[in-house]
Amino acid sequence: MSNSRSTRQQSRHLPAFVLLFLAETPMHGGALQSALNEKLPSLKADSAAVYRTLKQLEKDGEVESAWVTADSGPAIRVYKLTIAGWDKLDYWRADIAERLENLNRFIEAYEQLPPGRGD
Repeated sequence: MSNSRSTRQQSRHLPAFVLLFLAETPMHGGALQSALNEKLPSLKADSAAVYRTLKQLEKDGEVESAWVTADSGPAIRVYKLTIAGWDKLDYWRADIAERLENLNRFIEAYEQLPPGRGD
């Protein structure tokens, strides 16, 4: 599989993982990217992809953000799920479960193939 195809397929589910991580706790984009790369290193979520996803999710009304200022350091934009975001997370859960079921069927069928390969 080509690297660009693999990247597209992985990025297809980036919004699902962003919503999932934000459901666990609101956070800013840099923390979100770090969490994605720590917990899902094969996803290879770069900062541009994470921020594009956050921007689209906010445009779609699935996340909202607010600037947070601390006593020291610059203000950070913290993202959290909206009701629409929770609904979309439910959609992703059902979609991924269905895909997983189909992929498991593929693996089971593949494992039942005879050992000869094109003999």
